[in-house]
Amino acid sequence: MEAYCVRCKEKREIQNPEAGFTVTGTPITRGTCAVCGTKLARMGATDAHTGLEKPAPAPRKPRVGKAVKSSTGKTAGKKSGKTSKLEETRRVGKLVIVESPAKAKTIGRFLGNGYTVRASIGHVRDLLRSSLSVDVEHDFAPKYRVPNEKRQIVKELKSLAKNAEAIYLATDPDREGEAIAWHLLESAEMQPEISHRVVFHEITEPAIAEAFAHPRSIDTSLVDAQQARRILDRLVGYSLTPLLWEKVRGRLSAGRVQSVALRLIVEREREIEAFKPDEYWTIGAEFTPEGMRTKYLSRFYRLDDEEPVLPKEETVNGLIHDMEKADYSISKIKKSERRRKPAPPFTTSTLQQEASRKLGFTARRTMAVAQQLYEGVAIDGAGTIGLITYMRTDSTNVSELAQNEVRKFISSQYGADFLPETAPQYKTRSIGAQEAHEAVRPTSVLRRPDDVKDQLTPEQFKLYQLVWLRFVASQMEEAVYDTVTVDITGKTPSHEYTFRTSGQTVKFPGFLVVYEESRNEDRERDEDENQKVPAGLEEGQKQHLNRLIPEQHFTQPPPRYTEASLVAALEENGIGRPSTYAPTISTIQQRGYVVRENKRLFPTDTGILVTDLLVEHFPDVVDVQFTASMESDLDKIASHDMNWVDVVRQFYGGFEEEVERARKEMPEVKTEPEKIDRPCPVCGNDLVIRWGRYGKFISCSTYPTCKHTEPFLEKIGVTCPEDGGDLVERKSRKGRFFYGCANYPKCQFVSWKKPVPQPCPNCGGLLVVANKREFQCLTCNETFLQETVTEGKSD
Repeated sequence: MEAYCVRCKEKREIQNPEAGFTVTGTPITRGTCAVCGTKLARMGATDAHTGLEKPAPAPRKPRVGKAVKSSTGKTAGKKSGKTSKLEETRRVGKLVIVESPAKAKTIGRFLGNGYTVRASIGHVRDLLRSSLSVDVEHDFAPKYRVPNEKRQIVKELKSLAKNAEAIYLATDPDREGEAIAWHLLESAEMQPEISHRVVFHEITEPAIAEAFAHPRSIDTSLVDAQQARRILDRLVGYSLTPLLWEKVRGRLSAGRVQSVALRLIVEREREIEAFKPDEYWTIGAEFTPEGMRTKYLSRFYRLDDEEPVLPKEETVNGLIHDMEKADYSISKIKKSERRRKPAPPFTTSTLQQEASRKLGFTARRTMAVAQQLYEGVAIDGAGTIGLITYMRTDSTNVSELAQNEVRKFISSQYGADFLPETAPQYKTRSIGAQEAHEAVRPTSVLRRPDDVKDQLTPEQFKLYQLVWLRFVASQMEEAVYDTVTVDITGKTPSHEYTFRTSGQTVKFPGFLVVYEESRNEDRERDEDENQKVPAGLEEGQKQHLNRLIPEQHFTQPPPRYTEASLVAALEENGIGRPSTYAPTISTIQQRGYVVRENKRLFPTDTGILVTDLLVEHFPDVVDVQFTASMESDLDKIASHDMNWVDVVRQFYGGFEEEVERARKEMPEVKTEPEKIDRPCPVCGNDLVIRWGRYGKFISCSTYPTCKHTEPFLEKIGVTCPEDGGDLVERKSRKGRFFYGCANYPKCQFVSWKKPVPQPCPNCGGLLVVANKREFQCLTCNETFLQETVTEGKSD
């Protein structure tokens, strides 16, 4: 018997079921979730209720409010400070519906009296979970239902809508928000003639006033585009997922976007495995100018006016022997000016990438914190207000009002020299970007991060500061550099050798006084790109060669994806949309397809196996170009250029044939769960590792006969300093990793910093990672450079 688990958010087997009755005599079965242990209940009579005595219904007590005295001194039977449902319904006036309570609170403060603001808590209607819910035979008509947990919300909204003089659907300004507005209109049976759609990209008083002054009707093309995406995802997911369960193992899934993202990671891993490094050499030189004591470095740039090829040490040694005989002088000095433009304001993609590099945030964490900043934060003296604009956007546009405000701020704060003559205009690089949207920016640049720091959580402050700095810098003047390039040439009877030194200095900092974009961690860094060039050098001046510096190198394989670089790859290839990046990356990790170590994404054996099967049997579904083309079609639906039924039908024709063929031809490669060499404490059978909604867990190998489960604890190879047990990696309720003893609760040892196996050189205590360079002892609190501790162990 199954029941819906509010924690797992899906139906689960009821563990230890007990038949009984409610106080009103209704049959009920109670128990716990077989996976997470949450209490479950299912209404309805079963065989177990046969013979049980049904209790008499308890008489209902009359609902009497707290007695309060009226102005005449008489006692009234009405709750103090509260109004009845009937009175509230009569006072509806204008009904406004948003998605979240936080957003409702912020908007309600701006609208004031005459408006009733309610939250739908996200979607109120969706496809049935228990079936495909798409009528393939009749133009892919979807079958929607209001889920059990949303029925009370819809009932209340329906009641309020009946008595409202006007209804405003103020859901998010994207396709998802448009679809939610349409579902609200349909499920709550609102009158279309009094229902209006209002759209705003920031939750501030002027933006809200402007939106309500210019309402519109629901854009059916945007709804169709979202509906087509939902139906396509359902057709793919509900066709491929059961196939994977049958052929590989349970708890797997496939998706139109997630499977392509996984393929990118798997193919990158294969590139790394197949990579064969090539040896190459470079030659550096140290010179001293004639008449000067200053030494500087240069690099070998040209051999007889051609780029040198130095594949082996033998080649380098022959050249070095000849180079030492040459007399060197400066053949050319080139001075110029280089201008550097600021980075554009954030889009969803660039915000996730920069937050990953600068703050160490995952994509999901970035979006969760950004959502809080957008919906509203209580600020002293201003009430609850949205601090940033809508965070799901692929546009770099900035409103004229915001540009005027930031230009005044820059002029007063930094001076006219830092303000460009005209406001910068940026073009987005995202495929199919919705230019009508705005970039992610602060709602008012006058709310400086330090001014609101005390009202924000640490992570809210960090992300708000990042958005604020990036936006201000994007509207500032370019940075200007003075560059100098010096060529030093020496000749021998055999060859002419040219060495080059390049350097730059900041002439005018421009936007750099506020913010500098982080460097892509996957981009190769040229160590010689900014060398120190002595002042006073002249063309023709002789240079004394102090020494030559040959160095051996090997070409490097392409780096594994980080969450930041994967988001960039998805955006570059036109796969998914801003709202899908974070959930896609989270899903492939939750399914056990990918693990994240030191920010890098590694495919698991299961992820590689699933990808290979999908590539072989469903080449279109996991093809990057095909998926990007599908996204383009969805954009055309949104812009009234294509019919959504035609798009779905065109895809499904070939896909249905592939599914039928795969059922027959896909090999069964079921993988046995990994045993952990420990018996089940309940029945004595083997315990195995399984994958669930939240990652790995341990269960009995005889499940569902035995439903024993326990959390999976990842050992880190370090013993507990208190009882000698294994230290394991754990995760807090808020998703933060920490380290504790496997014998908890008997042993209470815990550390937020990762312990290392090497003992403290000073006292032998437990060392933990203090930062990127140092270890710290938990016993004597001394710190040690990591390389000295590691070298000591190897010695």
